[in-house]
Amino acid sequence: MKQRLGLDIDGTVTCPTTFIPYLNEAFGKPLAFTDITQYHLAPLYGVTDEEMDRWLEENEADIYERAPLARYALEVIDSWKDRYELYYISARGRHLHKLTERWFQRHGVHYHHIELLGSHDKLDAVRRYQLAAFFEDNYDNACAIAEQCGIPVILFDTPYNQGPLPENVIRVRNWLQAKREIERRLSPSP
Repeated sequence: MKQRLGLDIDGTVTCPTTFIPYLNEAFGKPLAFTDITQYHLAPLYGVTDEEMDRWLEENEADIYERAPLARYALEVIDSWKDRYELYYISARGRHLHKLTERWFQRHGVHYHHIELLGSHDKLDAVRRYQLAAFFEDNYDNACAIAEQCGIPVILFDTPYNQGPLPENVIRVRNWLQAKREIERRLSPSP
């Protein structure tokens, strides 16, 4: 049986800067990616949580549909399609499943399973699918998965996910580094 890799979608497979131009235009702020120093966006844009939630609900589908791939993601994922089972576990709402599948097909991103949770709590899915490793951009998720599931978590470095890391969380700058790290950790010893 092939090992299963768990992959977050937004900010991991898609470029982490995807939402910034849309947010800047909607809320009249000229924030750069380096200004996004926390995952919780409402305070950075000077709006309430309710206003941000409403804006996301109204705009997320269009933005997800146009989201560009993260650099090297396609090449690395493609190199794994026969070696690993690729399970995408995302906080996106379930109502976005068809749109998400279309995006994967349009971009040629291989997958074995896509699960949209509608929540950032991914622990049950990681356990249920017996994932060997996980790829994430959310600091809290990365730490929780590594500590509670005991698997390596590749954390893609962003301004919004800084902090001390548990032993099983490996910070990387791009997909090429992610590939080296995961293959070093999951490849059988000679």
